[in-house]
Amino acid sequence: MDQKQRMKWWIEARFGLFIHWGLYSIPARGEWVMLMERIPPKEYAKLAQQFKPPKSFSTDSWVKLARDAGMRYMVLTTRHHDGFCLFDSKASDFTSVKTAAGRDFVAEYVKSCRKYGMRIGFYYSLLDWRFPGYFTGREKDPQSVEAMVQQAHEQVRELMTQYGRIDILWYDGGWVPGVEAKDIPGYWKSVELNTMVRKLQPEIIINNRAGIEEDFSTPEQVVQAAEEGRYWETCMTIGDSCGWGYIKNNPNMKTVPQLIQHLVNAAAGGGNYLLNVGPKPDGSIQAEYTTRLKKIGKWMKANGESVYGTDRRSPLFGSQWDSGNLLGQVTVKGSTAYLHFFRWPGGTGTVTGIKNNILAAYFLATGKHVSFEKTDDGKVILKKMPVAPPDPYDTVIVLQLDGKPEPFIYSGMPL
Repeated sequence: MDQKQRMKWWIEARFGLFIHWGLYSIPARGEWVMLMERIPPKEYAKLAQQFKPPKSFSTDSWVKLARDAGMRYMVLTTRHHDGFCLFDSKASDFTSVKTAAGRDFVAEYVKSCRKYGMRIGFYYSLLDWRFPGYFTGREKDPQSVEAMVQQAHEQVRELMTQYGRIDILWYDGGWVPGVEAKDIPGYWKSVELNTMVRKLQPEIIINNRAGIEEDFSTPEQVVQAAEEGRYWETCMTIGDSCGWGYIKNNPNMKTVPQLIQHLVNAAAGGGNYLLNVGPKPDGSIQAEYTTRLKKIGKWMKANGESVYGTDRRSPLFGSQWDSGNLLGQVTVKGSTAYLHFFRWPGGTGTVTGIKNNILAAYFLATGKHVSFEKTDDGKVILKKMPVAPPDPYDTVIVLQLDGKPEPFIYSGMPL
C-alpha cells in the first residue's frame, strides 16, 4: 500500500486524542518526574506496586470521551521514557502485567477502540532511563546501549504482533545525549526497525521521531504547517506545556476557544491536531479536561464538516484570506470554503482576498441563508447577520464557490 492510500483515513480524521498514563501519574508532577527529580530506578520502580487502578476502571471511558469530543483516532503511551510498559512484554519484567495491576492495559485499550470504531495508535519511547549507557554513551558502556536498543526492537515487535491491526506507530525519545541528529537512525537501527514494522503492519502510519522522515512530522505545542506535500500533526497539552502526564495542581488550562482555534488552524494548514490528556492513577480523566472536550465535541457535532477531510492545503492558506484575517480562519474542501469567525464582526462582515464567484452562503450549524455581496476587488460582504455571535466559540459560514478556491492578490493600498 502506498503512502497516499495509507494516509487517506488520517486526513479525513484530522482530530485525535493523545493519552499519557503510567507510574508518573502517582507522584502527579508530570511524566518526566523520574529524571527531573533524579529518582534512582530502583526507588522509582516501587511505584509499580502502587499502580493498581480499580477493577471498575475501563478504557471504554477514554474512547467514549474521544468519540464525544469528535475525535477519530487515539494514541496511547504504551511505554514512556521511564521504561514501564502498559503491555505484556517478554523483554522486560517492568510492566503492568507483571506488577501490582496485573493487567494488559494496551490490550484493553485496543479492545475498547475496536468496540467503538476508533482508529488505534501506539506511542512508544525508544529511550529508557533505566539503562546507564543512555547517559554515559556507547563508548563507555556499549553493552548497556546495545541492550536498550535490542529491548526497543523486541518490544516494538511485540506491539506490532500481539494486538492485531494497528493504525499509527508514534515514536518518541529518539534523541540521545552527545549523539548528532544525523547519527540517530544508526544508533537506534531505525531503518531496520521500521522495515520490520511495515512488514508486520503494511497499512501502518509512522511518525518522524525515530530519526527518519517516514509518514508525518510532529510539531509540538505549536500549530506549524510543514512544507508543501508533507503530512504533519501538532500534538498539544490542554494544560502547561511541561506536563503531558497527570499534574495534580495545574491551573493554567487552555480555554475551549483556544483549543478550537488550534484545531481549525491545523486543518487550514493541511494538518492534524492530537490533543493530550493525562489520566489520574485510577485511570479517570479530570473534570477540567472532560468539560473542555465535551464542549469541543458539541461544536464539532454542528461544525465538524469544516474540519474533517479538509484539503491538504488551500490555495488561500498564506494569502490575505488566512489566520492573519482580523475575523478568523478558512478551511477548504473542494469548491467549498468554510469561514471560521473567531472574532464575530456583528451584523455585517467583510472577507477579502476571494477571486471566485460565490454561489451560496449559509451558516453551517443551521443551514440558514446569509445575504452577501461580491465585489470585483475580491471582497465578500456578508449582510443582515445577527449582532451577537451565533456560536460562542467559532461561527462557521459556508461559501459555495464556482470552482476550486483562488486568491485575489492585492498590490498596495486602495486609493
